[in-house]
Amino acid sequence: MRAVPRENFLADPYRRDAYQDRPLPIGHGQTISAPHMVAIMSDALRLEPGLNVLEVGTGSGYHAAVTARLIRPGGRLTSIEYVPQLAAVARENLRRSGESSVEVVAADGSRGWPAGAPYDRIYLTCTAMRFPPPLVDELAPDGLILGPIGGEPARLTRAHRAGETWIEEDLGACAFVPLRGQYGLG
Repeated sequence: MRAVPRENFLADPYRRDAYQDRPLPIGHGQTISAPHMVAIMSDALRLEPGLNVLEVGTGSGYHAAVTARLIRPGGRLTSIEYVPQLAAVARENLRRSGESSVEVVAADGSRGWPAGAPYDRIYLTCTAMRFPPPLVDELAPDGLILGPIGGEPARLTRAHRAGETWIEEDLGACAFVPLRGQYGLG
């Protein structure tokens, strides 16, 4: 995380607060996650080089930049952002930060991204009542999915398949903006 300059993913008025451990506004009613939450999620995903990863909720691109570094070499990251203007900002932020390997797509992330499936890891940076079915369908047989699930407070939830059984683990309370789109909250 030290290798990714968080200030590169914030607008000028918020850059002075880049290293405060809290979410900050990035426009369009969205936020950049607190550094501790990015660290917790990265650890919970068990990221390693070579994984194919899908991120739902690019925001300004900070979490994607951290993930991209953790899956090198050979990893692939596709990040979906619902707000087209934020997707454009994220692309520029990632380019400026040297993370040209991240594919940022402006689309409804709740519907998944079949073009890159199956994914070894999928994570949501926004709250959903449950994991959207298209995302579960795009998860590799031995993959992990992680996201804030449920009402207020949401619970950071990690899930995977064990044969025919779906197993969910509660990793604690968290607060995120709502998932938007067909399977979203907002």
